Amino acid sequence: MKYALLIYSSPELRDIPEDQLKSVIGEYEAISDAPGVLDGMQLQGTESATTVRVQNGEALLSDGPFVDAKEFIGGLYLLEADNLDAATALAARVPAARMGGAVEVRPIVER
Repeated sequence: MKYALLIYSSPELRDIPEDQLKSVIGEYEAISDAPGVLDGMQLQGTESATTVRVQNGEALLSDGPFVDAKEFIGGLYLLEADNLDAATALAARVPAARMGGAVEVRPIVER
């Protein structure tokens, strides 16, 4: 089964010291190379987001995310795993999960 591991980061992660940042980046790269990881990517900051809504057939665009939140989706991994236990075990390795954020593990609908 395929899973999306949605990485919720906290704004404080942007302010970690350079030496610690290198270590954290190494952890993310190791996860990218883990068996079953099909892809992974980091998203640009929420300040670069555009939100699209459609009302009365018209697309309405607004800058940034709709709600102000303590956490934001900073990236994701696409994983193929035997079961939810395997997916959550990998999610527990994501640095954001122990650094004030969270990782949401969600099965992918396959057609």
